[in-house]
Amino acid sequence: MDFQNFSLVMLFLACVEHSRASCVVDSFTVKDDLIHKWYALQKKDPEGLFLQDNISAEYTVRDDGAMVASSRGRVTLFGFWVVCADMAAQYSVPDPGTPGKMFMNYQGLASYLSSGGDNYWVIDTDYDNDAITYACRSQKEDGSCEDGYSLVFSRNPRGLPPTIQRVVHQKQEEICMAGEFQPVLQSGAC
Repeated sequence: MDFQNFSLVMLFLACVEHSRASCVVDSFTVKDDLIHKWYALQKKDPEGLFLQDNISAEYTVRDDGAMVASSRGRVTLFGFWVVCADMAAQYSVPDPGTPGKMFMNYQGLASYLSSGGDNYWVIDTDYDNDAITYACRSQKEDGSCEDGYSLVFSRNPRGLPPTIQRVVHQKQEEICMAGEFQPVLQSGAC
């Protein structure tokens, strides 16, 4: 094999290794402080039942310092029954050195909605316009995510300016979910 072919093969292998390594969940960078009311504009769903549209979330900090959220959105139950559903969550920070990597305990405010807990990370926010959250429910042996979800939030339910959309797309690539997002309808139904 001549030097040029050898160089191309090595470059290709380096790119493959870099792309694999960048999907290791624990390597994702995060930001802290999500306090505001946000409207979901895009989402990547996990396996199972998930809010489908008109999703909003309001993050607040209680007097005891705990961050909580109330969220709302439409969901289809039993394949035909569309209802507005309310969810509530409380967050804890396992490592104070990375406050953007939280654990979320959530519960549906009606018996037909699920309850549980997920790692919930703030991947990016400019605090005034957009925020991207991420959760990985289960990881593969290589550290990449097997079942996860992500939401792109805006403070404005009508969307984000093009300059911010480019940043959002870059962050979706960084969390290895580019091309997996779908738009979230914000019609005011909830």
